[in-house]
Order: sequence, then C-alpha cells, then structure tokens
Amino acid sequence: MTEFTDYGFKASFNPSHPGKPGNPHGWWVSPWHFGINEGPVVLMIENYRSGLAWQWMRSCPYIVTGLRKAGFTGGWL
Repeated sequence: MTEFTDYGFKASFNPSHPGKPGNPHGWWVSPWHFGINEGPVVLMIENYRSGLAWQWMRSCPYIVTGLRKAGFTGGWL
C-alpha cells in the first residue's frame, strides 16, 4: 500500500494513525481516489505563477462587497 499509484496521490493519509496491522508504511492510507481536489490544485498553481486568481478576486465587486459586509477590512480591500 502506498500513498500514491498510477492515478496519482490517494485521497488522504494519516501518519499519526497506525492503520491496519502489517501495514508496511506504519500509517493509515486511504484506499480510494477522489478527483475533487484537482481543480483547486490547478488554481493554486496558476495563482502562485501569475497571481491571476487574486487579481480576479480583487476586481470582482460582488466578492469585495461581500467581504466588507462580513466585516473584513484592511489589506487589499
């Protein structure tokens, strides 16, 4: 059992949990794969590369208004 396979990383793993007896890694590794985390990962990579996501957020009046109504101040607001 590994934390990744041909499909990529497993859904999750927990190094602080021993998992099943005889586990060669010594921790619990999820047996499933989920693709729900791929979209945010791509967005984070692009944002790191160019800052595009932050530019979109700062230029969106709905986001800025919502954050101000929620009580956020300072920074780029």
